[in-house]
Amino acid sequence: MAQLKDKIKTTLDEGRMLVLGSQVLLGFQFRSIFEPGFQKMSEHAHYIKLGGLGLMLVAVLLLIWPAAYHQIVEDGEDTHELHYFATAVMGIALLPFALGLGADFYVGAEFLMGRTQGVIAGAVALFAALFFWYGLEAIGRRTHKHEVKEKKEMSHKEDDENGGGTKLKDKINQTLTEIRVVLPGAQALMGFQFVSLLMESFEKLPQSSKYIHFASLSLIALAIIFMMTPAAYHRLVERGEQTEHFHRFASRMLLASMVPLALGLTGDFFIVARKVTGSDAFAISITILMLAVFYGLWFGYTLYKRAEKHTGRHAVDISVSSLSNGR
Repeated sequence: MAQLKDKIKTTLDEGRMLVLGSQVLLGFQFRSIFEPGFQKMSEHAHYIKLGGLGLMLVAVLLLIWPAAYHQIVEDGEDTHELHYFATAVMGIALLPFALGLGADFYVGAEFLMGRTQGVIAGAVALFAALFFWYGLEAIGRRTHKHEVKEKKEMSHKEDDENGGGTKLKDKINQTLTEIRVVLPGAQALMGFQFVSLLMESFEKLPQSSKYIHFASLSLIALAIIFMMTPAAYHRLVERGEQTEHFHRFASRMLLASMVPLALGLTGDFFIVARKVTGSDAFAISITILMLAVFYGLWFGYTLYKRAEKHTGRHAVDISVSSLSNGR
């Protein structure tokens, strides 16, 4: 079993991972109200935008709450009550975040394409967030309910036996740190993309560029949902325990998030290149090149090095086996 201090540290780290990006996104939410395009929205969109802002404020409020509880109630001590409280609050905080995200997508899509498309976009965004932050966890709890204890014991046994390798606790902390590196920047980018919809210069773009921008915004949002999923999964399924199953899950979600993240970044890069050069052909070519660089470095080179490393290990194993047989 993970020590209490390690479980609380991981819980607070996951809370920090969520709140940093949420605060950046909240700043863009406030700014959007003062953009020229906001006045061109329908009156009901104004109130939905206000509601979305309020929901995001509630999410930030909840994510910061455990810090006050820790200092005021527990006097900074690590207690089981603090762990339970922070776990419960973080689980709740993702709900207003998901609702606020759905509201923002409704407003943005309605502004670009109409009310029906806005309802569809908002519903899809809300469903995706709820599925990855709650539905997937509910499935995981049912599927792994009888396996979690065994996996915990096996994971800690492997740590003890493989003293020379990286400890499971460190592997999990490193994975969460890698997510924290990417998440705040992605959320800031999504906030800027929402604000861009309301800028005067955005109206002058070709309609196709507007649709590409909204598609890029959706891809960035999907990447953010993926990156925030491990924190929810760790709280709701693993109950803060450090298991090899969670490490694999968090690693896969991080890698999965990099696929739509690259597409979202290069989608907006195409819009900028098209606006600057005025050439569709050049903008498409340089965007494809940029996307190839993203995927080539993130996946191509790394998969090549992985295969090379495994081939080297296999050769060493064969050599050692041959020497042993020779004796």
